[in-house]
Amino acid sequence: MSGIIKQAVTALSEKLGSGSFDGSAKFSIEGEGGVIIDAQGVRSGDDKTDVTLIADAETFQEILSGDLDPTSAFMGGRLRVEGDMSTAMRLSGLF
Repeated sequence: MSGIIKQAVTALSEKLGSGSFDGSAKFSIEGEGGVIIDAQGVRSGDDKTDVTLIADAETFQEILSGDLDPTSAFMGGRLRVEGDMSTAMRLSGLF
């Protein structure tokens, strides 16, 4: 597992806290791998999910740090969404 994926799992786990996520989402970080968030928590993986958010590592790190709003990243073409958009919108509570 790459360092970026480990960092993403840690950061998303902290953001989720003791809560859970209703649905399943995958953050696909180009050239690195995937991070899944679902009712079981956060983990690395490439499972099929309700929605997949695709970005390069730099964009993903900016989103995780709070320097870039996910909606702005999507509108600016830096973040692609494949699958259920309503599930993607529910993720906004984490950021």
